[in-house]
Amino acid sequence: MSSGNDRISAEERLIARYFSPLAKHHGAFGLSDDAAVLAPPMGHDLVLTTDGVVAGVHFFPGDPAADVARKVLRMNLSDLAAKGAQPVGFLMSLAVPAATKKSWMARFAKGLGEDADHYGCALLGGDTDRTGGPLSIVIAAFGAVPRGRIVRRSTAKPGDIIVVTGTIGDAALGVKLRRTKSLAKTWRLTRAMARHLEERYLLPQPRNALAAAVLRYASAAMDVSDGLAGDLAKLCRASAVAAEVDVASVPLSIAARAAIAAKPKLLERVLTGGDDYEIVLALSPARLPALHAASKKAGVPVTEIGRLRKGRGVRFLRNGNTLDFSRTSYSHF
Repeated sequence: MSSGNDRISAEERLIARYFSPLAKHHGAFGLSDDAAVLAPPMGHDLVLTTDGVVAGVHFFPGDPAADVARKVLRMNLSDLAAKGAQPVGFLMSLAVPAATKKSWMARFAKGLGEDADHYGCALLGGDTDRTGGPLSIVIAAFGAVPRGRIVRRSTAKPGDIIVVTGTIGDAALGVKLRRTKSLAKTWRLTRAMARHLEERYLLPQPRNALAAAVLRYASAAMDVSDGLAGDLAKLCRASAVAAEVDVASVPLSIAARAAIAAKPKLLERVLTGGDDYEIVLALSPARLPALHAASKKAGVPVTEIGRLRKGRGVRFLRNGNTLDFSRTSYSHF
């Protein structure tokens, strides 16, 4: 019989049951120590990023536990992809309300483990706590790039073209649908269209399959998480360049196009709403054919939407007119 001092705490049991099996990297020590060890591959730099979610802010309390886990990991993976980095591992801090059921935790761990395996990004450690507030999850992810090669947002050049991956605005429309189901009828969406928009909000699709091409061809790049208009403006400020975007060229899904056709004012929401988790990148026009070939191989579409020039500011042009937005991006503050 164990003495009182040998008893395993509830937190240790939780970690051993749900999260130790996910700690497959040798430097994680099976989550049995106070810290992990992580060395980048020889000749590489570590790339660090962190992002988190709070119930009621970034996801709905009733969302499937497995998808909540996938969402927060994928948010971080998207940042790594935009830097041209390959995932290496992650730390996670989890604060759960006392009423959280074991079945929820099991589904959360299952979804997290499946994505960790799929993207090659193992759990290295973290922290678990009880909270009197809403469920909160924060992940710090680590990637690797060849030494000195990280793709920054501050290295774009006048004359570069602007390219985005995937489609823009689906998640921003999806969250509105989640809050008000009747909008699907107002926007004249089929059930499949409405489901597509909601799923894009629930579960990002990080573009890690294109990370190697971003590393090879991009002059500058960043993750689009707070809205295309706002995030492109951040890239331009960092690089001290101006941008002109042809709104008609911005890639939209069939569902987003249908919604905008029904309610034209939704265009601003699409361009500024956030949660896209796509990549906006700048590159020399001469490199565009090679990027298209890489995108076809990776199964990640890319679309040219504009060009960078000398100056300051970002202009979104529609039929020759500059669009004015009431706000350019999502912000918590």
